[in-house]
Amino acid sequence: MDRRSFLRLGGLAAMGSLAPTVAYAAAAEASPKLLVMIELKGGNDGLNTVVPYSDANYYALRPRLAIAREQVLQLDERTGLNPALQALMPLWQGGRLAVVQGLGYPKPNLSHFRSIEIWDTASDSDTVLQTGWLSRQFAARPLPPGYVSDGIAVGSPDLGPLDGGARALVLQSPDAFVRQARLAVDMGGGKVNAALAHLYKVEDDIRTAAKGLSVGGNLTTTFPDHGFGRTVKTAMEALAANRHIGVFRLTLGSFDTHVGQRGQQDRLLKELAEGLVALQAALTELGRWDDSLVFSYAEFGRRPQENRSAGTDHGTANAHFVLGGQVKGGLYGKAPELARLEGGNLLFGPDFRQLYATACRYCWQSDGSAALGGRYEPLPLVV
Repeated sequence: MDRRSFLRLGGLAAMGSLAPTVAYAAAAEASPKLLVMIELKGGNDGLNTVVPYSDANYYALRPRLAIAREQVLQLDERTGLNPALQALMPLWQGGRLAVVQGLGYPKPNLSHFRSIEIWDTASDSDTVLQTGWLSRQFAARPLPPGYVSDGIAVGSPDLGPLDGGARALVLQSPDAFVRQARLAVDMGGGKVNAALAHLYKVEDDIRTAAKGLSVGGNLTTTFPDHGFGRTVKTAMEALAANRHIGVFRLTLGSFDTHVGQRGQQDRLLKELAEGLVALQAALTELGRWDDSLVFSYAEFGRRPQENRSAGTDHGTANAHFVLGGQVKGGLYGKAPELARLEGGNLLFGPDFRQLYATACRYCWQSDGSAALGGRYEPLPLVV
């Protein structure tokens, strides 16, 4: 029995690796910032999220799916947002929402499973890695002593970028976690083999995390009454209980809109926008908005041309959001060139690992090379 099977207790999957062995070093001089990653599971359609409304090719490629020019929430003379994202406009107008267009990677893979693995592990397209990029980051640069967890995943049973070594939890709710953690009993200090010693140590980590999440203040923030709103609420309740958490990975989906895309995507985008506004409010209430970085990501975008089922198929480069109290709002990256497609798909601009390098530098004062397998130029979107 592996440790994942052994420790999967209903909504709890506590994994982790053991106590860090590498000194925290230079980053100890400054308190780590909070990273919140939001996975748009299934591959969100970037062109109907961040709309190139001035490009006639957009309307030619999408005679049924295109968002009418007069409905678009204009960001500038060429680009606008899906009207379902109306709740984000105050963040844009306040200069704390960045839009990064054209995120992708060389030799893109159009398989859900393989492409999200590439994003989660920060690997090259033809390289398979066994550990998430955040696990490698925290192995090289551990969080300070006293952190209850490297990261917490909410909204999905998978750890994604936290898999393979990080002290991480999959969480349904802080209260449920504390109740379930009582199943992790203290086995004492008897002599055991290495495998059992490992399991006992992970159980100790569960109990430590449960203690750290057991007492928290009440939030006055109102959260939306939908799936993503409840996901954000769970994460923020955990942060209210204990601020010593490095990363949250939240999941919203499914954006795999092969059929009848408009209704499904618009509903999910509305949930995303409302959830992000509640996230900002809760982080502000907790005094964390100014030291948090929030960004969205997905395994891929969608093809520019709509299909015969009023949907879109798997594509490549995509647009994503970055927000936070120190984010310099605006448009970044590579705008879609719909007259210059490659195999019917968009050419990418910034490598997605540049976004990760931005997080490494801002949150942990790290160049990210240990996590990303090399150095990538951070995006200039944080103060």
